[in-house]
Amino acid sequence: MAKYRFTGDDRPPPGWRRFAEAAWLFPRLLRGFGEVEVLGPKDGPPAYVIPGFFASDKTCNGLREAIAAAGWRTYPWDLGLNKGAHPDVLRHLRQRLEVIYDGRPVLLVGWSLGGVYAREIAREVPELVRAVVTLGSPFSGDPHMNNVWRLYELVAGHKVDDPPVMHYPDKPPVPTLAIWSAKDGIIARRAARGLDGERDKAVEMRCSHMAFGVSRNAGEQVAREIAEFLGEVEGSESRD
Repeated sequence: MAKYRFTGDDRPPPGWRRFAEAAWLFPRLLRGFGEVEVLGPKDGPPAYVIPGFFASDKTCNGLREAIAAAGWRTYPWDLGLNKGAHPDVLRHLRQRLEVIYDGRPVLLVGWSLGGVYAREIAREVPELVRAVVTLGSPFSGDPHMNNVWRLYELVAGHKVDDPPVMHYPDKPPVPTLAIWSAKDGIIARRAARGLDGERDKAVEMRCSHMAFGVSRNAGEQVAREIAEFLGEVEGSESRD
């Protein structure tokens, strides 16, 4: 539609690439339900992983396992399939965060739409959040800067520019890392990378959009980027 023509890094990937991305996701949807365990060492610092749109905790097992292997006590979001924003989503996330919180602020890792949620819950309760890490999350720019917004509206039941949960591009009051990829087949680069003042640091990875959540190899790189970022922002005062 002419109304949503974008140029440069604001332009979403070609629409056909969403089908290649779907090839990563749909086989995992078939085994994406059932009981999900907390992963990682019992005394590890807490991390809360929030899946992307139309994904679940089991869909993003690769990411969760990689973060747990890096020493984090990694908790699932525990809300089933992410079918889009709804009026109670932040309340549910806040309640879950309060359960996970053990006196140590929690690392929030959000894949795609999950990263948008993570930024907003950090805005609500920054005292409970150690840092926010977004993975291919469309937090910046026009909400049509992706090639699945029509599908999202169909599933979620609301317009992308009139969601029941508003989100804002300005940086939450906690350390914020945006990880993005030029090979992302869903989200425009600018939307996931953000602008100065919308995050503390942006890091490029070379992976598909779906790989952020489902690939153990990509998850291991995410874990390394998290460690480096926390070292930079926390320095010698870095908490376990």
